[in-house]
Amino acid sequence: MADLAELWLLFVLTLDATIRVAAPLILCSMAGLFSERSGIVDIGLEGKMLAGAFAAASVAYLTGNAWVGMLAAMGVSTALAMLHGFACITHRGDQVVSGVAINVLVAGLTIVLGIAWFAQGGQTPSLPAGARFQSIDWPLAETLRAVPVLGTLYAEIVSGHNILVYVALASVPFTWWVVYRTRFGLRLRAVGESPSAVDTAGISVEFLRYRALLFTGTLCGLAGAYLSTAQSAAFVRDMTAGKGYIALAALIFGKWKPVPAFCACLLFGFLDAVATRLQGVEIPGIGQAPVSLIQALPYALTVILLAGFIGKAIAPKAIGQPYVKER
Repeated sequence: MADLAELWLLFVLTLDATIRVAAPLILCSMAGLFSERSGIVDIGLEGKMLAGAFAAASVAYLTGNAWVGMLAAMGVSTALAMLHGFACITHRGDQVVSGVAINVLVAGLTIVLGIAWFAQGGQTPSLPAGARFQSIDWPLAETLRAVPVLGTLYAEIVSGHNILVYVALASVPFTWWVVYRTRFGLRLRAVGESPSAVDTAGISVEFLRYRALLFTGTLCGLAGAYLSTAQSAAFVRDMTAGKGYIALAALIFGKWKPVPAFCACLLFGFLDAVATRLQGVEIPGIGQAPVSLIQALPYALTVILLAGFIGKAIAPKAIGQPYVKER
């Protein structure tokens, strides 16, 4: 019974870590859903999330307020989303090139500004407690912890997360509701499939896509703020470490739908959580697995899943195609 209880606790703690690790992936994947459903390819999710992380940590450190840092992250990320829209919607530039340019720009700019402002090798100083999002303990969490099964789930899975984790989880039903239950969502799906039909109906394709990018920038900013002011206590150079690309892969794997994309994010988060726990553990028949190999597992899974399922995922028909209004 003791072994069974230990296994159950290990399983619950792994699920708890999965939710924490998957939170920025969920936010970023929902952000990409708005952009790509409108017909705009957004490779720049990585750059917007990284910029949001730097802005959140920098402003939170200077003001001592995590909420102000979060607003700064949302503002900077949204500005980059509008820049992407200006290049791809207004001037009909190549969407992939624009996204890659944003990623490269932000990767270098955050290091340069970090060195210039804080002189700590491109990272920000450690954030004090008031400049971070702290975990929230739900009522009776410690009291109910002793209750078998349900008490452990409530204390570890439901309670004990910071506010941005709950925001990430709430973003999934919110995105589903906006995309499938609102007039804006109907038009969003239509403009990604047939922008000419939307234009014929008297709706501005450009304005609709810009509004979609507003959602993208906001959610990417929240993802970045989570990385530097909730999951960590400072900004570290290149701290996104490819999470924007994994979120995009989860979106494609989820066929551009909120709930399947959410499940894909949890899958990536679970593998990342398991990989962390496997570091230093002796695996029967293999021995102690190299840390670099374990850290590569989420990215290897990305390639395997996309190689196996990308052919079954049908993207919006107008994605990546600049719309030229007929005159």
